[in-house]
Order: sequence, then structure tokens, then C-alpha cells
Amino acid sequence: MDFKDGVSLLALCEQNQMKISDVMREREISMTDASLEEINERMAKALSIMQDAVHKPLSEPLSSIGGLIGGEASKLRQMRRGGKSICGTILSKSITHAMAVLEVNASMGLIVAAPTAGSAGVVPGLLLALQEEYSLSDEHLIDGLFTAGAVGYLIMRNATVAGAQAGCQAEVGAASAMAAAAAVEIMGGTPAQCLNAASTAIMNLLGLVCDPIAGLVESPCQSRNAMGVSNALCCAEIALSGIEQAIPFDEMVETMYKVGRSIPFELRETALGGCAATATGCQKTCQIFHS
Repeated sequence: MDFKDGVSLLALCEQNQMKISDVMREREISMTDASLEEINERMAKALSIMQDAVHKPLSEPLSSIGGLIGGEASKLRQMRRGGKSICGTILSKSITHAMAVLEVNASMGLIVAAPTAGSAGVVPGLLLALQEEYSLSDEHLIDGLFTAGAVGYLIMRNATVAGAQAGCQAEVGAASAMAAAAAVEIMGGTPAQCLNAASTAIMNLLGLVCDPIAGLVESPCQSRNAMGVSNALCCAEIALSGIEQAIPFDEMVETMYKVGRSIPFELRETALGGCAATATGCQKTCQIFHS
């Protein structure tokens, strides 16, 4: 069982009366010759790594290699616990978790690239916040991760998830689409609603550039993961309400790739433009590499 685009994925879901996560499991079994138990165990391991990456910085704030980030997740949790958060519980937790994962990544810790290291906080950020808020089992989250994987696979197959090729829209944008689709399935949405959410997530971040200060996956990467998880939550809510996306998922993936190839190379992970080229960005680069 395989699929090459969103249309064929939805057709398989309808023909077999299956969720996207189930179709993705069947694909993995057919492509790898692994058993259902084995692929579930692999995804459970990925989830465990995500959980560790989310929680470690909350008790042990981590400083990044470049020194641009560190301790942000702990500060966000303290603000929420102090009753001062203006985002609401789920969004506040999602942002906190997403930024925590970037702290782990930037301090050379273990993370799951979802789909990249630079966007690794978005998927676990949202799914683990939903788990805490709704007391969801790990099995529910594993379903969500298979759905996220299906969306990520389609974006990689038909476009790219590399910032160097198509900007941050291909990294955080893809991660946001994956998280949105996963959240929709976890919360009882249909396969079509999952792809509606993914399409909207890509649309909202279309054109986002990749401009890391000093070429490090620290700033503005961390705050963009917070933005990506916020976008995913909004898109999941929109899709679950029954609102349909005007542009189909496959067309939005194609458009994202075309837009990405149009972005100047200075804004595609080269650290030659955007935030990296500001006076402060250049100053911090000098401090990092000449200290």
C-alpha cells in the first residue's frame, strides 16, 4: 500500500475505511517488511525521545552552543504557573514545549527531526500539550505521529523540507502542517480534515525565509517553532470546525516549493540576509566566532 500525493492518500482512506495513521502503518509494513508491532515500537521510541526533549529543559535549563538561546522554556512555564499567561493553557504549553525541544537541539541533545532539527519542536510541542490537556494515551499520540509522518513524507516527495532549498516555510511550514494534521486525527477529525489543516498551515507560512543568526539553529529558529506550533493549533481548530480549505493540499505543497525556489539564496539558510544580516545579528556572529 503506497500513495504519492494527498489525493491518493484520501482515496486509500476512503476505500479501506481507514485513518491516515492506519494507511501510513500499512505503507511502512509493505516498504520495510517490518511487522506492525515493530513499526509501532519504533514510533513509540520516537515519542519517548520527544517527551524527554520537551521535559528536560523545564527542570534543567540548557544553554545553546552559540549562547543565543537557553532557559526560555522554563521562563514560559513559570509565567503560566504564575497565572500570567495570555495564551490559554494548550497554546501556552505548546509554545513552551516547542521552544524546549530547540534548547535540547541547540545544546547538542537528542531530538527527533520532525521533519528537520530546526523545526523539531512543532510536532511534539502540540501533541504533548494535547496529551496533558486531554489525558490522551501514548497510543493516541503514536497515531498522530504516523499521520504527521504521512504528511511529511508527501511534502518531501513532492517538494522539500530543507531550508536551504525553500526557506523556513519548508521546515517550520512542513512541521506545522504535520502537527496540524496529527492534531486533527487525534481529536477525531476525518482524513480530509487532516489534509485541510495541513494545507492551511502551509498557506499561512508561505514565503517564510530561513535566516539563522551565525548560521546556527538557535535564533530566530526557536521562536519560529513557537509560531509554527501556534499556527498548527489554529489550523487544526479551523479544520475540525468543518471549514474547508480553498486550496487542496497537493496544490499547496507544489506552490510552497515554487515559492521557495523563488526566495533569494541569501534567505535560504546561508545566514547572509534577514535576521542574520541585521547589525545586531552580525555583531552576535562576531562574538560567537571570535570569543
